[in-house]
Amino acid sequence: MSTAEPSHQWQTPEITELGEAIASLRTPAEAARFLRDLCTLSELEAMAHRWQVVRLLEEGLPYLEISRRTHASTTTVTRVAHWLRFGEGGYRLVLDRLRRRRRNSATTA
Repeated sequence: MSTAEPSHQWQTPEITELGEAIASLRTPAEAARFLRDLCTLSELEAMAHRWQVVRLLEEGLPYLEISRRTHASTTTVTRVAHWLRFGEGGYRLVLDRLRRRRRNSATTA
């Protein structure tokens, strides 16, 4: 996590409420339905691209290769890499949970 103070407070009551709404979803299908109703197709595609960037960064691919594969600008790749390293830890939390889930499902299969 970054130790620098944010330039503005991002954790508003509205964002907290949105987080609670997202946390109430029980399945990937429910999450997809909610996100589709909440976001424009362009917003969903942008978030999906950023998530792909995160996953490729985690694999250790070079920024230019990630940009080529995802069609994200190198600026976007750099920004996502910054948040992966110095953000609130959300990317890392989800990456770790998904890794554990895959590992657990592989051992029970």
